[in-house]
Amino acid sequence: MKLSHIDQSNEFDFGKTSRNYAAFRDIYPESMYEKLIDMGIGKEGQRILDLGSGTAILPMNLYHTGAYFTATDIAENQISVGKNIARQRGMERISFKVCPAEDTGVADHIFDAVTAVQCFPYFDADKAAAEIFRVLKPHGLFCKILMDWLPLEDAVIAEMIALVQQYNPAWDPEGFNDEAYRFPHWAEGRFTAETIITYDEALVFTKEAWLGRVLTCRGVGASLSPEKVNAFETEYRRTLEQYVEPLHLKHRIHIELYRSLK
Repeated sequence: MKLSHIDQSNEFDFGKTSRNYAAFRDIYPESMYEKLIDMGIGKEGQRILDLGSGTAILPMNLYHTGAYFTATDIAENQISVGKNIARQRGMERISFKVCPAEDTGVADHIFDAVTAVQCFPYFDADKAAAEIFRVLKPHGLFCKILMDWLPLEDAVIAEMIALVQQYNPAWDPEGFNDEAYRFPHWAEGRFTAETIITYDEALVFTKEAWLGRVLTCRGVGASLSPEKVNAFETEYRRTLEQYVEPLHLKHRIHIELYRSLK
C-alpha cells in the first residue's frame, strides 16, 4: 500500500508483520471493549463487519457477546493468520474475507454494526463511508476507534519513536496531538454522531511484548527490509535493558460512534 498523505508516499504492508501481529497486537484494554458493549457494539445475534481487521483482534475479543462477525482486510496474510487462530479457538461465528474497505462485495443492508479499529486513516474516507452506509441496516451503527501512544507524556515511547525514525526517517508517528473533534465531512448526509469518547490509560507490557508490538508498526515491520528490521530489533533490545518490567506506557483511546441516517 502506498498513500500520498502517509510517510511521504513510502510503501508499507502490514501483511509482512502477520506473525508478530497475531502474537503482539492484542493490546487494546478491557475498558475499550466494555465501552463498545455499552454503546451497543456486541450483542447476541448481532451481525458486525470489522474493516481493516488484521488478524481479527476485535472480533475475537468481542466473541463472548454472542455476535456474528465478518473480519475483512486487504492483506491476505493477515486474514490467513486470523482464520487459523479462529479455527484453533473454535470461533465459528467469525467469517473472513480479503477485500478493501471501500469495496467489500457483501450484500446491501445486512450488518447491524461496522467497526474500524486503528485503520480508518488508511481508507479513502468518502468511498469507505459510502460502503459502510450501504452495508448497514437502517439506523445501524458505525464505530471508528483509534489508540495512540503519548510520547509527550512518556519517555519510553518518545525514545522508541526517535529510534524508529533513525531507521525510517519518512515514518510519521502522527496521531498523538490534541485536536478538537469536528464532525467529519465523510459522515455528512450519511450518519449522525451519537457518542464521542476520549480517555487515557496506561497499558502494561513486558519488554518482549512491547518489542513485538513495536515491530508490527508501520514504520518498522510493515515497511523496512528484513535486514533493517533485524538491526532495529537488536538495537532496541539493548535500549530496553535499562527499564524495569512491567512497562506502564501511556496511550489515548478515541472512540467515535455514528448512526446511519437511513
